[in-house]
Amino acid sequence: MIGIIDYGAGNIGNVERAFRYLNEEASVIDNGNEINNEISVLVLPGVGSFAAGMAGLEKGNLIKPIIEYIDSGKPFLGICLGLQLLFARSKESGLASGLGIFDGECLRFDSDKIRRVPQIGWNKIETMEESEVFNNLPDYYFYFVHSYFVPVITGLTVAKSDYGGQEFTAILNRDNIWAIQPHPEKSGRTGLKFLENLIGVIK
Repeated sequence: MIGIIDYGAGNIGNVERAFRYLNEEASVIDNGNEINNEISVLVLPGVGSFAAGMAGLEKGNLIKPIIEYIDSGKPFLGICLGLQLLFARSKESGLASGLGIFDGECLRFDSDKIRRVPQIGWNKIETMEESEVFNNLPDYYFYFVHSYFVPVITGLTVAKSDYGGQEFTAILNRDNIWAIQPHPEKSGRTGLKFLENLIGVIK
């Protein structure tokens, strides 16, 4: 069972539909008690602000169960805001604290250098490591919606992207943790193939 966390950050329906399109059983979770042994893959999607995302997780008593799930070694996927929340801090909303799975902070695109912030639309990723998650993708273009980003981190970033000359982490992986900054559920055949590959890798 794929557990999709609903903490009021939106876009849950599209994520659920994407997994069901791939013939995967999926269930929406909105409180920490539902993160149990029946969940084989835990997904943290989301759009919106970092601080509001953490507040939503706290309201649902989800923070501790998510951290314990990740620490157990079971497969985890973060999408968009779900990637950023894995980090210790974000410049968004002052200096908000995240889940702290990884050290480091999320930064804002420099609006003095980039004509439009947030980045909204299709952008290409560049793989930095070989992985089966990239096998047979129709192309390397994904759909992004974000103003904040995680810098490229050696040993963690497996694919990067560039917006207005600022490189950032597009996909990361460490052990059982995967996270992707763009929205695979909005990225057509490429996004669905990525999710299909990822399920094959983590299961």
